[in-house]
Amino acid sequence: MTTATTQLRYTVWEITLRCDLACGHCGSRAGKPRGDELSTAECLDVVGQLADMGCREVTLIGGEAYLRDDWDQIARAIRAAGMTCTMTTGGRGMTPERARRAKDAGVQSMSVSLDGLREAHDRQRGVKGAFDSALQALRNLRAAGVHVSVNTQINKLTRSDLPELLELIAAEGAHGWQIQFTVPMGRAADQWEWLLQPYELLEVFPEIAQLQKRCDELGVRLWPGNNIGYFGPYEQEIRGRVAKRGHTGGCSAGLYSLGLEADGAIKGCPSLPTTAFTGGNVRERPIREVWEQTAELRFARDKTVELWGACASCYYKDTCRGGCTWTAHVFFGRPGNNPYCHHRALEYERQGLRERFVPVERAPGKPFDHGTFELVLESADATDPPRSLPVVASTEP
Repeated sequence: MTTATTQLRYTVWEITLRCDLACGHCGSRAGKPRGDELSTAECLDVVGQLADMGCREVTLIGGEAYLRDDWDQIARAIRAAGMTCTMTTGGRGMTPERARRAKDAGVQSMSVSLDGLREAHDRQRGVKGAFDSALQALRNLRAAGVHVSVNTQINKLTRSDLPELLELIAAEGAHGWQIQFTVPMGRAADQWEWLLQPYELLEVFPEIAQLQKRCDELGVRLWPGNNIGYFGPYEQEIRGRVAKRGHTGGCSAGLYSLGLEADGAIKGCPSLPTTAFTGGNVRERPIREVWEQTAELRFARDKTVELWGACASCYYKDTCRGGCTWTAHVFFGRPGNNPYCHHRALEYERQGLRERFVPVERAPGKPFDHGTFELVLESADATDPPRSLPVVASTEP
């Protein structure tokens, strides 16, 4: 077995599950803190372990990270250990005082979530006025001297807002814009009608390519999330600026990225479901040991994901390896078959076909949970049937 400690470059760390929003697409179903979240001393030990492993950047998330009293102490320790410290926030309570605390702690950039314009954002965030609070957070952070970026979910509620949203965030001084498709994990599994159907990618990717061109004009760097892809005619244009090879290289979980939960659970990616992908806990094993030895963190390195469905016979399968593990797993309960693939949608279109997902089982209502969906392959000119969610409860833990 080979080791890969030097490959760890990036960690996303949920330091609390407490949140002051009630987002309808929240994968962790954040709100209340976990009952056994790490103490300050335990967090500072984690910082030291990450630095010893050669980690370059740590992003603090929640829930809402600033609702933990020692968030800036943790950020300051990350910077003192020589790592870049960034944060992601919903921005509802990013007051001028908190913005100054971030600056004083050495936070180098903070990403504020903006999911569409006012109506779409507030609907998804579950709090009226959340959009205006997020805008004010951008302004408070900039006034304090913290660089700002924006992250946005792409779904049926946000899609039409994206061009105008880009103009807005550029005017607000954002240096970067991360986008990703909403997938059915956590509360988003309960709002599955918000999600894009696979065949809608045929229209969405040309739109993203136009956004990329406008980003270049505005000086905003577009960061496509790992589930934006794969290998369609816009791959180089969309991903070439952030990927050395100019195209996706498959799932990065445990390859160079790490995810930590507030109770110490260790995963290869913060988005992955807890039960299936936790390799250990910082209270029980050193992070390096979990990183090097556990199958839950080595699957991308060892290429152990079994491809199935359309991914099993795809021309790009040896490079892509099914794309984003998180996306596939929360649709079907196992990775290896990713319906959010531009190349795949184009191949079906050439055959006069399209894919559509339908729900089979509900999510059980726990953090990082998911239901179960199935794919329907049908004529490209089919009409979507009325949507309804089955009442059968999932047995997924």
